[in-house]
Amino acid sequence: MPHARAGRGLVTRIVVIGDTLLDHDVDGDVDRLCPDAPAPVLAQTAAAERAGGAGLAAAFAAADGHDVALVTALADDPAGARLAGLLHDAGVEVYALPMAGGSTVEKIRLRTGGRTLLRLDRGAVGSAGAPSAAAVAAIGAADAVLVSDYGQGVVRQPALRQAICDSAGPVVWDPHPRGPAPVAGVRLVTPNEDELRRLTSSSTVDGSRLAATARLAQALRDRWRAAAVAVTRGADGALLCHAGPTPLVVAPPMDVPPGADPCGAGDRFAAAATAALARGALASEAVQEAVARATMFVAGTVRAPAPDGGAPARSAATIVGETRAAGGTVVATGGCFDLLHTGHLATLRAARALGDCLIVCLNSDRSVRALKGADRPMTPQADRARLLAALDCVDAVVVFDETTPEVVLSWLRPDIWVKGGDYADTADLPEADLVRRWGGQCAIVPYLPGRSTTATIAAARTRQEAVQ
Repeated sequence: MPHARAGRGLVTRIVVIGDTLLDHDVDGDVDRLCPDAPAPVLAQTAAAERAGGAGLAAAFAAADGHDVALVTALADDPAGARLAGLLHDAGVEVYALPMAGGSTVEKIRLRTGGRTLLRLDRGAVGSAGAPSAAAVAAIGAADAVLVSDYGQGVVRQPALRQAICDSAGPVVWDPHPRGPAPVAGVRLVTPNEDELRRLTSSSTVDGSRLAATARLAQALRDRWRAAAVAVTRGADGALLCHAGPTPLVVAPPMDVPPGADPCGAGDRFAAAATAALARGALASEAVQEAVARATMFVAGTVRAPAPDGGAPARSAATIVGETRAAGGTVVATGGCFDLLHTGHLATLRAARALGDCLIVCLNSDRSVRALKGADRPMTPQADRARLLAALDCVDAVVVFDETTPEVVLSWLRPDIWVKGGDYADTADLPEADLVRRWGGQCAIVPYLPGRSTTATIAAARTRQEAVQ
């Protein structure tokens, strides 16, 4: 069970074990080639460092509010000292294994426009020594253990493997083709598709991609005698093979835009799955949560997700910018959209027909409660946002917390603001004066008669009372 910590309530204690790297990202602009070689010249505009490998997985778990310890080997060199500082700043407690020889492994990516031009690897792998008694005790007391193997040799250490075997909580093993097989009794193994093919020595795909992945995942599960294998499939989510012959396929909750950087997505997935299992989730539940977390992380490399868990707010800004750059018309509408019905669909389609993109300003749960009462909304904002975003007539969704959308309208600045036809004229719209400030136009589109969320809820309650 999660640990009770003073002042923090129930805290999940996660121990991450594996190889830690130092990642450098150098971003810049390219507008010419070298005069002496056909190679692009990168003019640096930004640079960033972070803990990579097992260190990145630990940082993700700590950022989610968990109590995290990392058991890893750190070299006695400047890069190792920098890694230790980054992990400390991330709120990760480090149990450093002794390292004989070698140096900190560093990975440097040179990027432009969000894409990698070149990756430079440097450093030499040393030999990791046995864990301290404190490290073994931390592993044994963990609510869950995540093994993040990057093929550098840490998880081959015999005493460390024994400590993992002896741990009481669920073990998640993120494997590497150069690494060893997991210990016995692992709850979840999390390779990506390429790693799965290499781990099963399969160079060909027989049948569909889905069928081939399921077959190889089941073979790996049988060979390693793991409870479950979850294969990450990039933009297609994940496939889970566990008890039974039929795999569970988990699709991402949103589309990842072009230009997104997938680096780190596997660590984000593994960290989220580990935390879910530590809380007692089923493997299927853990994989669904992990896919959602990994998708939001990758999408966030080009657009930041809204803090309320709704639709990514910057996606609206991007769409508005692109529409305006092309000389198009930006249309926006708003509402609670609590129980989505055909009346909503008619309004949204009519609004979209007025321009070149439609942004839906969605009342948050708190906003709906303030407007409709404590028993509303019936559907939480994350689900409402996902349903709206799935409609072909909706280009983006922005969740707002206020009782009126004036704040979000002030930065969206739509050309046309649309409301459903329960207003007598545009002068009744509370946002009309605001929209006119930037030359915008308000418009009303008719409702379908007889379609109402409030009426639907009332009818359902009447039927329930009649049955009782």
